[in-house]
Amino acid sequence: MLSKKDLITINMEFHNGRVMNQGSLDYAIDYIRRSNNWLKSSAFLARAILIDHIFEDGNKRTAAAVIMTYMEMNSIHFNPDRVSKLILQVIIKNITDIRKIERLIKNVIE
Repeated sequence: MLSKKDLITINMEFHNGRVMNQGSLDYAIDYIRRSNNWLKSSAFLARAILIDHIFEDGNKRTAAAVIMTYMEMNSIHFNPDRVSKLILQVIIKNITDIRKIERLIKNVIE
């Protein structure tokens, strides 16, 4: 499971780690803390980062990194190019349904 500090550190790879939507970040962290499902956790965090714009900047790159980190933590092989495409699809279509995001994440698994 990724912590709040982990998420901020990931965002700092792309920007300054400044949280703009503290409430959404806290809610997402609380949710994933209760979940043992990596797929649901990564989908929930990606949704929060992309739709709620948790960070000042670098949200798309941070969401992609979070998804890839969860896959790496679970030794799951994935296609990074497909991760980028799934991020764009969530943004363009404004996908907020966690189950749909989970399906998109499953589609990047090789």
